[in-house]
Amino acid sequence: MARFSDIVDQNQIKEHMQNALRTDKISHAYIISGDSGSGKKMIAGVFARTILCEDKREIDGYIESCGECHSCKQAESGSHPDIRMVIHEKPTSIGVDEIRQQVCDDVFIKPYSDHKIYIIPDGELMTQQAQNALLKTLEEPPAYATIIILTSNIDAFLPTILSRCIVFPIKPVRDDLITRFLMEKKKVVDYKAQLAVSFAQGNVGKAILLTENEDFERLKNGAIDLISRLERIQISEMTERLQMLLSPQEGSDKKTDVILINNFLDVLTFYVRDILVYMAEGSADHLIFADKLSYISSVTEKCSYKEIDNMLKAIERARGRIRANVNNLMSLEMLMLDIKENL
Repeated sequence: MARFSDIVDQNQIKEHMQNALRTDKISHAYIISGDSGSGKKMIAGVFARTILCEDKREIDGYIESCGECHSCKQAESGSHPDIRMVIHEKPTSIGVDEIRQQVCDDVFIKPYSDHKIYIIPDGELMTQQAQNALLKTLEEPPAYATIIILTSNIDAFLPTILSRCIVFPIKPVRDDLITRFLMEKKKVVDYKAQLAVSFAQGNVGKAILLTENEDFERLKNGAIDLISRLERIQISEMTERLQMLLSPQEGSDKKTDVILINNFLDVLTFYVRDILVYMAEGSADHLIFADKLSYISSVTEKCSYKEIDNMLKAIERARGRIRANVNNLMSLEMLMLDIKENL
């Protein structure tokens, strides 16, 4: 069972929640904002479990849930009647009827305990009508109710919603803290932890996933191999390799496929940046892919700063095309041709 001590960094959020627990002044509404994988759901779960715990205790300076009482066991199993997780049928929106049924109407049914907590994942998917319906509950909530909205896009909310919630932005975590967490808590070897941290860009959840995901290792090696062969292969082989690298895995959904493509683009970005760093410093000390030094060195001997910059800009153009729903394979083919032209 996760506790406050397991939350890496995010001291401002932990301090506020701890103060609320110590004074028993739990707000009626919170928004936790951060990228996918940044720990929003974990933080909300820790806070909810601790609020409802029947035997809270201080451990290492934190008010924590005991993990042993009936409430904690229900929360851990996902069956606590006073922790309500809002679900939605459509993958792209949360409708007004879903908010009314699962929050606005339900909130007036008294809890089994002293609190009733609603967690709304993907809060940015709420339609304007759904937000307006929720607003009425936020304006006059029962004293026992707390609504926690999780979002990766704070700009998607009406100003009136934001004004009635305490907003917690999740900040990027320092690389050294994530590295230490991976090595000490997850028992990840140092070189693998450092590589995951480089790609995670301050996102603890993403770093954890990268260390556990065998597909990422395959994708990383395949992307680097493709770049190293790009000058010598024909377009048909290039396309075939892209299709093999980015083919949907069995049982994957659209969100998983988007993550796969973003990881592929991240590998290319860091690889090209390594080339730029080596060109500037002439040393492998700060390279992410130091094991590819031979190829990196060969590129710096024939490419100019402008050509390397062109490659980085081409990667960003590909990201833009994919966000604009241009065909994924076509976008990546265009990217590979742009990189090939500058090698």
